Amino acid sequence: MGLIEPIFEFCIHFIEQAGYAGIIILMAMESTALPVPSEAVMPFAGFLVYDGKLNMLAVILAGAIGSLIGSLFSYYTGKIFGRAFILKYGKYVLITEGHLTTTENFFQKHGEKAIFIARFVPVVRHLISIPAGIARMDIKKFSLYTFVGSFIWCGILTYLGYILNENWKLIEQHTAIFDYLFILAIIILVIWFYMKFK
Repeated sequence: MGLIEPIFEFCIHFIEQAGYAGIIILMAMESTALPVPSEAVMPFAGFLVYDGKLNMLAVILAGAIGSLIGSLFSYYTGKIFGRAFILKYGKYVLITEGHLTTTENFFQKHGEKAIFIARFVPVVRHLISIPAGIARMDIKKFSLYTFVGSFIWCGILTYLGYILNENWKLIEQHTAIFDYLFILAIIILVIWFYMKFK
């Protein structure tokens, strides 16, 4: 069983029980630093579309709305509390200084369009809203770029789940990188605590 297999199973059962509301909630969590992979949420929702239990457009909209909600939460966290707060408390949700710095560099390099591009980039996708908030990016542009990028990303994953139907979990085989990222984050966290309390 992979490191994130239990998370996949949780997402499956949650969507089965809560439907569109479950997709919104899970994708909102995915757009913060919480370890909820969109690769588990949207492809399974696509399978449910294939099975006739959900509507394709409604699923994609639910995913995009959830992503926007989670991203706005991260945006205002960065805007209100700043970088120091994120570094101090981010470790509790596995945000490392390295992850944040990488995301900040990505944002500085690509500017406001980074908000759109980041929806398709692993790791950066989960954190890009924080530097946008710290930089006090225009909220209207931020919301627009986030929603459009999320809509496209959710659409891709949902369609893949739809065409793969019962085999939607094949998508998981191409997301093994997340296992290694979580392991790396945990190792860094353990080392940090060891050095701090030593």
